Amino acid sequence: MPKGTNQKLKLYYLSRIMLNQTDEEHMITMPEIRKALETYGVTADRKSLYDDMEALRILGVDVIGEKVGRDYFYHVGGKHFEIAELKLLVDAIQSSKSISEKKSNELIKKLTAMASKYEAEQLKRQVVVQGRVKTMNESIYYFIDDLHKAIAENKQIRFEYMKWNLEKKLERRREEPYVVSPWALTWDDENYYLIAYEEAADTIKHFRVDKMKSITILEEKRTGLDRFKEFDLARYAKMNFGMFAGEPVKVKLAFSNDKVGILLDRFGRDIHIHPAKQEGWSETYVEVALSDQFLGWIFALGTGVKILSPSEVAERFKNELKSMYDQYTV
Repeated sequence: MPKGTNQKLKLYYLSRIMLNQTDEEHMITMPEIRKALETYGVTADRKSLYDDMEALRILGVDVIGEKVGRDYFYHVGGKHFEIAELKLLVDAIQSSKSISEKKSNELIKKLTAMASKYEAEQLKRQVVVQGRVKTMNESIYYFIDDLHKAIAENKQIRFEYMKWNLEKKLERRREEPYVVSPWALTWDDENYYLIAYEEAADTIKHFRVDKMKSITILEEKRTGLDRFKEFDLARYAKMNFGMFAGEPVKVKLAFSNDKVGILLDRFGRDIHIHPAKQEGWSETYVEVALSDQFLGWIFALGTGVKILSPSEVAERFKNELKSMYDQYTV
C-alpha cells in the first residue's frame, strides 16, 4: 500500500478522528477509520491501526473496541470532560455578564472542540441566552489575570475607573487615577469585583473590574492588610437582591441623571433614554418581573428614581411604603 503524504502525523490525525467522530453513543468501524485517515492524506493497514489504537490508550485516550453483531466497532469512552460538564461550563460562560459576547463565543468554540461532533451539536443547542446584558469591556479577561498577578506578587496597582454617562459611553469618574492595594477578587450578581485598600482614604473599597481601565502593576508593596482582615467578604457578597419570578411588566421610570449608570448596569445599553420635564432628570422604559425584590431595588435607590407607570405598579409601591411606615409607627 503506498504511503500518504502525512504519514508522520498519522497518530495525531487518528486521535482527532476518534475524539471528534465518536463518543459513548457513536462508534466507528475500522474501514471507516481508514477512510477518514485518507482525507488527511494518511494511509494505514488494519494491523498498524491496532498498534496505533494501543498507542492512543498509552497516551491517555480511552479507546474502546467492541463487537456488535458481525462487525467490530471503536469509540472513545471517558474524556477529560463529560458532556454534562461541558454543558454546565457553556451555560456559565454564556450567562456571565462579566465575559463579553465575543470572548464568550471564543471560549465556547474551544469547549466544543473537546467534544465529539455529535456532542458539539448538543452544546450549540445549549446556547440559547440571547440578548443578555454582557460586559462591553473586551479587556476584562486579561484584567482579571493582571489583578491575580498583582495579588500573588504583593504589588499595588494603578488604574482609571469609569462610569456611564447619558450618551451611554464610559467616562472617568475622576481625573486622577486610583492607586490601591488589591487584596481579593469576588464574584457577585454576575460581576467581578476587586476588593482593595486605598491608603489615601484609609479604607477598603470595591471596584467593578469591567469598569477598570489601563491597569498597571506597580513596584510598591501592598498596604492595608489589617484593614482587609476586618473586612467581611461574605457579608458583602449578600448585599444584593436575587432574581425572583414575577409578572412581566413594562415600567416607566424617571431618574436623576447621576443614576444613569445604575440603570444601564441593570438593564443594558439598549434602553431608550430621553430627557424628563424636570431639570437634571431623564426617563426610560424597562421590562421587569414585578416582585417585592424589584420594589425593594427601587426603594434602595431612594428619591433618585420614581415609578411613573403603570399606575397600578406605582400604587403598589406607595402601599408598600405606607405599610412599612405603619409598621414603624405602631
